[in-house]
Amino acid sequence: MKVDRDCNGCSLLKLSSKSFDDRKSIYTTATCSFYTVVKVEQINSKGRFVAKHEFSFSYPFRIRYSEIDGQGVVFNAHYLTFFDTAITEYFRQLPFDYQGQLEKTGNDFHTVRTVVDYKAPVLFDEDIEVFVRAARIGRSSLSLALEIYAKDSDQLRNSGEVVWVNTDQSSGKSVPLPVDLIDLLRAREGDSLDLG
Repeated sequence: MKVDRDCNGCSLLKLSSKSFDDRKSIYTTATCSFYTVVKVEQINSKGRFVAKHEFSFSYPFRIRYSEIDGQGVVFNAHYLTFFDTAITEYFRQLPFDYQGQLEKTGNDFHTVRTVVDYKAPVLFDEDIEVFVRAARIGRSSLSLALEIYAKDSDQLRNSGEVVWVNTDQSSGKSVPLPVDLIDLLRAREGDSLDLG
């Protein structure tokens, strides 16, 4: 495993060959005196590794002073803002008219699950890229996979999942995903999209 940069000027003290397999990802760690750097190889539903380059979309951010905490790292709640902003841009690029769909049908997505896995800290003034892909679609649900990397690096800093359910706003009941959205997602993600 390659560590892309020294953190806080320290040198890598130990490379751990220890890895953990949870049947979705394989984790390998390298530890220095301040941080643990984690390399994650995701496994898709077909048992195949998913690499960073298999994400078809990413959105860049530069970390602002208002996003860090007293430790000088990004405050944990901001990761969901990064995810939400990147998802909005992913849909814009599809292109899927989210607001138009809401006005036309009265259906809107409700967030029913968010997962944020912290792998390594993101620091003030650092350039990062948030990668987004549709991972799974069900009858009414859409699961989005997200990963954050240091810009131009394979160093995974954060990964997560956001699950939406398409909901009729007047009844509060789930309704099928729009067919045009499913078609756009299938065209964009190809065989990597799990059709549930």
